Amino acid sequence: MKPVVVLVGRPNVGKSTLFNRLTRTRDAIVVDVPGVTRDRHYGDGVLGSRPYMVVDTGGLEPKTTEGIFAEMAKQTKQAIAEADAVIFLTDARAGLTPDDRRIAEDLRKLKPRMWIAVNKSEGMQPDSAAADFQQLGLGFPVSISAAHGDGIRHLIDAVLEEFPQDEDEEQDERDRWPRVAIVGRPNVGKSTLVNSLVGEERVIAFDKPGTTIDPIDVPFERNGKRYTLVDTAGLRKRGKQGENIEQFSVIKTLQAIDRSNVAVFVIDAVDGITEHDQHVAGYILERGRAVVVAVNKWDAADFDQRTKIKAELAWKVGFLDFAKTLYVSAKVKKGLGDIMTAVDKAYAAALIKLPTPKLTRALIAAVEKQQPPRRGAGRPKLRYAHQGGQNPPTIIIHGNQLDHVPDTYKRYLEGVFRTKFSLEGTPMRIEFRTGRNPYAAREKS
Repeated sequence: MKPVVVLVGRPNVGKSTLFNRLTRTRDAIVVDVPGVTRDRHYGDGVLGSRPYMVVDTGGLEPKTTEGIFAEMAKQTKQAIAEADAVIFLTDARAGLTPDDRRIAEDLRKLKPRMWIAVNKSEGMQPDSAAADFQQLGLGFPVSISAAHGDGIRHLIDAVLEEFPQDEDEEQDERDRWPRVAIVGRPNVGKSTLVNSLVGEERVIAFDKPGTTIDPIDVPFERNGKRYTLVDTAGLRKRGKQGENIEQFSVIKTLQAIDRSNVAVFVIDAVDGITEHDQHVAGYILERGRAVVVAVNKWDAADFDQRTKIKAELAWKVGFLDFAKTLYVSAKVKKGLGDIMTAVDKAYAAALIKLPTPKLTRALIAAVEKQQPPRRGAGRPKLRYAHQGGQNPPTIIIHGNQLDHVPDTYKRYLEGVFRTKFSLEGTPMRIEFRTGRNPYAAREKS
């Protein structure tokens, strides 16, 4: 499982800049104003010796007891409780502040694995920049510059060194039989759904958010096929926290999705689709996982609630329109057989093998029916297609002048391939590759 690396520190010390550097994205907003990052932000770390998950937090203000900064501190404390490693970010320009000391004291109580990073140290002697922060007694500080990239690789390699990689064993386990993650926000009926699918009380189901504490693997067999269901979790226990922290872990859900072949995305028909639902749905799509949408508690929803949830499915999570949507009730065991049938189809679609001749014939037929729009005086020419990967299926199309094929035409081709090869339940990726122009060098001379 990917280690979770959480970035903490005072507001405006450069956490979001470091997050963007580690993930090689610009997902976190970087503005020189404290309090811009308010919620936890999750990303896949790509800078370093192995995969990991990195979490940007909003800042920690121990002395604040109310208002938005208090809520940010609460979010940060939960992230620390869930972390495998914490990078405590400080500011070399500001030096060691009283707030840094208070944060260090809080971190001592939570006892995470911790590294101190002294940011904004560009142009300074590393030892001089880090000297003040040795007073905290939390290990030897590392001088970095998140903005310029100085010292970042050294820091993250030191953090990841303590987490040996064992991907082969994990992949072998995944290849034996499908792993099906049951994901969704608290109290939508995930544990009840697992129990109903398995046919016995394998996990505690209780009408209160946060009942599930750790991810639970539940192997079971249906119609001669073996599966592992994963009931996703709430907050990891790490000793006494000193206060009730929100009993739900986005990190646990994302890790379960990462380790799954298929995600059953459970939505509450009564409550409707929330912002958190949209976040989880987006992550499923981003990770390329096959998915089945299960609208649970259908028996408890009235006419207005049913009408509303159907509209929200198209409006709020319409990007999952390739997935099978089922209206079920885990409590009364209605529609559960359809869920596993849809899981089987989605799993098969995600791992399908598409022969090049069949793909190319489907491409040519699609182009004959509707050609791509012109770009200036010319028109893109799509010549042949082959499969570039599985889980999710990736189709690579070769031709000329493909750099400007619009997204609308790309979606048209995706629809053609889905229909032709029955790719229900899995995302699909289409890549265009333009052939080299043999006359380009001659034209320049």
